[in-house]
Amino acid sequence: MSRPIVIAAGGTGGHFFPAEALATELAARGHDLVLMTDKRAGRRTSGIFADRPQHVLPGTGVAGKGMLAKLRGVTALLRGAWAARALHRTLRPAAVIGFGGYPSVPPILGCCLLTGRNDIQIVLHEGNAVLGQANALLSRFASAIATSFPTVARLPLGLPTTLTGMPVRPGIEALAGETYTPPQEAIHLLVWGGSLGARVFSETVPAALALMPAGFRARLHVTQQVHENDIPKVREQYEAAGIDCTLSPFFTDVAQCLREAHLVIGRAGGSSVAELAIAGRPSLLVPLPIAASDEQGANAQQLMDHGGAWMMRQDAFTPDSLSAFLGQLLGDPDRLSAAARAARSFAHPGSARLLADLVEARIARAGED
Repeated sequence: MSRPIVIAAGGTGGHFFPAEALATELAARGHDLVLMTDKRAGRRTSGIFADRPQHVLPGTGVAGKGMLAKLRGVTALLRGAWAARALHRTLRPAAVIGFGGYPSVPPILGCCLLTGRNDIQIVLHEGNAVLGQANALLSRFASAIATSFPTVARLPLGLPTTLTGMPVRPGIEALAGETYTPPQEAIHLLVWGGSLGARVFSETVPAALALMPAGFRARLHVTQQVHENDIPKVREQYEAAGIDCTLSPFFTDVAQCLREAHLVIGRAGGSSVAELAIAGRPSLLVPLPIAASDEQGANAQQLMDHGGAWMMRQDAFTPDSLSAFLGQLLGDPDRLSAAARAARSFAHPGSARLLADLVEARIARAGED
């Protein structure tokens, strides 16, 4: 019987979506899969993992927390690692694939606690342009690391590194061949803000668009991810400004939202940047200001340097500055089209396939040693 591959992922969609994309590719190649995740992601009742073994392990993040919370977090991670060790003894996986963040720590540390585990391949995927804290910790045990960005700060020397890109959801991958058409009459603006919608977008974007000329506002359709509690207020603002809008805490058909968008405003997480590049959509990126290593700023900088995006730091992201920026940009179809082409040229289509190739190559190499 073939040995399974363990997928270690959880937390936010930015860590979990690429894990699902890789799992789909590996399953299509006939591999048995096991998911090890955290309470935040929980057991999956749909998607590739729904009918496969799943294990929810103890663990919590420690970055940016006080000393007592860090001690509790480390204790929980160690309990998760011992639970994972027991599972690995039974499963005898061929490989453990980690996607960063604290949910990847217990499954990989648990593997390292085993005796005689030399043939278990540990492959990390780094989704940002700066090596994350979890991957920095785990890299000393890894067989290889795959990256999403051409340049990644803080990569350890000597660790085999492969640029695979970021695996994205199949519906978004299908956008890779579609052509961008700049706005003619209607202007479709997509605003997404991470998990359940960032409040800064709910506060700033409606206020900025209300400052635009009436004729311009009449052409706008805004599709915006908004926290459920903020929807009534945001809807009222758009209606008062005469702007057509679609608001939701979560959009299930993100691919269609991207397909229709002429410009995207959002955060600069690794998955978001990859999806924008695959779709070939110009964007205004507002990096999360509290990120420990400013990884979102680094992500946005690389896409901006490539010509595929613009970046505005959150302290400069005001109604006045945003209104002025949009007034210039949305009236310049050539500039939008050039950014769309640049974004697409930054993309790495087939990332799930490339990452699966790397995993299989590491397993095969272990079998030869």
